[in-house]
Amino acid sequence: MSRSLSALDLWLTSLDRALRTVTSSVHAAQPVPAATGAAAGMETPLSEDEKREAAALMRVNHVGEVCAQALYQAQALTARSAGLRDQMAQAAREEIDHLAWTQQRLDELGARPSLLNPLWYAGAFGIGLLAGRLGDRVSLGFVVETERQVEQHLASHLQRLPQHDTSSRAIVEQMKVDEARHADNALAAGGMELPAPVRGLMHAAAKVMTTTAHYI
Repeated sequence: MSRSLSALDLWLTSLDRALRTVTSSVHAAQPVPAATGAAAGMETPLSEDEKREAAALMRVNHVGEVCAQALYQAQALTARSAGLRDQMAQAAREEIDHLAWTQQRLDELGARPSLLNPLWYAGAFGIGLLAGRLGDRVSLGFVVETERQVEQHLASHLQRLPQHDTSSRAIVEQMKVDEARHADNALAAGGMELPAPVRGLMHAAAKVMTTTAHYI
């Protein structure tokens, strides 16, 4: 009976997180990153073109964090060990900061999140359930590959964001550091290297998502 209640609690918590994620009803535990060093105080008003590009990139990053919430919640539900469940839940909590930061930056840029966020969440949740059902090593390996691809994706955004958009750049730089740490933690916990075809499929799916979210 206690096991059933525990499972029910996990699913109810996951549902609550899903609703909060797709309705942008989350709050960061950590303050929004700010520019430091030479970049501090360098921000100047963005042109309309620069603002549109920055908003599109931050919308893509926001979608990535919506998907991260879905993946980690699903993988926590299907984890076979309590340790892995706790690790996935902790990573999800840390990713909430990213979700809130990108939402705040979208608001500052006068832009909206993706209209397809419920769809992105549902798709990512299904993928996370599948990865979790294949076992803890596969699930951890999926985290490693996902975070590596996200890290590369964020690095490309740093190349595309205006140099004087220090607010967006500070957020993306901190996210990049955090994603690399999540990948390292999953690898250290026993994550396996995924086969090349699987990594390719993940890259292709991410490309579809990022391209669509750039506009919608």
